Amino acid sequence: MKLRSACGLFVTSVFLTACGGGNDGEGFVYPGKDGAPLPFTTLQTLNNADKTAIRNGGFGAAMAPHPTLAGHFYAMTDRGPNADPLAGAIPGGKFFPVPSFTPQIGLFKLDDKGQVTLVRTVALKDPKGRSITGLPNSAFGSTGEVAYNLDGSKVTLDPDGSGVQGVDESGLDPEGLVALADGSFWVSDEYGPHMVHFDASGKEIARINPFAADPRNRTGRVLPPELAKRWPNRGMEGLAITPDGKTLVGIMQSNLYNPTSAVGSINLTRIVTVQLDTGARAQYLYKQDAAGLANSDIVALSATSFLVIERDTKFFGRDTGTVRKNLYKIDLAKATNVDASSGTLSHPSITRDGATGLLVNGKTLELVAKDGGTDNNYAAGWAALADVGIQPVGKTLVYDAVKEMAYPHDKMEGLWVIDANRVGIVNDDDFAIEPNGSGGVRQKVLGNGKVDANTLYVVKLAVPLY
Repeated sequence: MKLRSACGLFVTSVFLTACGGGNDGEGFVYPGKDGAPLPFTTLQTLNNADKTAIRNGGFGAAMAPHPTLAGHFYAMTDRGPNADPLAGAIPGGKFFPVPSFTPQIGLFKLDDKGQVTLVRTVALKDPKGRSITGLPNSAFGSTGEVAYNLDGSKVTLDPDGSGVQGVDESGLDPEGLVALADGSFWVSDEYGPHMVHFDASGKEIARINPFAADPRNRTGRVLPPELAKRWPNRGMEGLAITPDGKTLVGIMQSNLYNPTSAVGSINLTRIVTVQLDTGARAQYLYKQDAAGLANSDIVALSATSFLVIERDTKFFGRDTGTVRKNLYKIDLAKATNVDASSGTLSHPSITRDGATGLLVNGKTLELVAKDGGTDNNYAAGWAALADVGIQPVGKTLVYDAVKEMAYPHDKMEGLWVIDANRVGIVNDDDFAIEPNGSGGVRQKVLGNGKVDANTLYVVKLAVPLY
């Protein structure tokens, strides 16, 4: 049996407790109830009404424990500062105030006062060793987004040397992170979605995505093609690896636009597993508590059980209505493998399509859920899936961050399982900017009036995870 130690490692048979925290002689303590901010620098200050400071910062897309150093963890940025323009003003457009920004992984450590310091950063690079950007892909993973500067002009950078401005075929919007003992990293993103393997220096060495024609994929190792139907900015938000180091596990942020965007927003999203040696894969359905929510991270607890974040995008203390920032323990053991490559489902109404995956009476799984209606959280659609033998993953609430700590941030995104009773959480501060409602950006401010900042919280769970 393998369990996770306080350092975030998996150890055999015996749970180790001497990896830090408290005042146990390891040279660090975990932060108090108010959390510990991550350090930042200022990328630029805008000449607008509130003199918006764009921070770097931004280390909140994902986190992972260092495989060997107690009290150390990695945190990762996403594609860089960005914002949506006014609806209809620039169709398909996206503002990139710092278009040359390179997504990066930071190594952080806790000190003996529970504060966080930055040890070093790893800038992500393409297979040729060139720094990537967060600009959209042009072919394998295009979201249809067009990159604009804040003044409304198109971005003219050509970081991949393709001759096409404003795109980067190696560009990523990183959201999921796995740190391996050999110093390398696996990263998932929201464009392709792509799973990308980087060496310790940040250089790309392998890739897995849904595009069979992409030469960067190793033969026989591709993601299910239907995952390419993610809606923009709602791709593969979380990434984990099983304790034996053999299987990557990714979770999509929201439902797919499968077969088209007419599906809209529902409460069905997908988990995919890929065996690294064979490319064999499986898919499982996850039932969110409501349509429009997001699964932001996933961490393996065992070969089949995982801890996931499920959240909305509201600020507690700033927005009205229900605010959700929850941690769920899930188990794949009794869930149904719905990947088209699986032969386990043989119901006469089930067929398989090369682009949209498993079908029930000719409908995608997303359409089955949608067409059942919205009543009781799409109960009729989920019942229709159960009727043909499809069961989602089981889930158990283990922590409600709004109820327990009045979690003030909108985006709970990074997750670190420290031990059976403690979990680290970090938010995405979006480089401290947000749309201002009039075509520009402003400082991102919490309900308490403070500027949003990446903050590490360490919380204790009422029930042990294992």
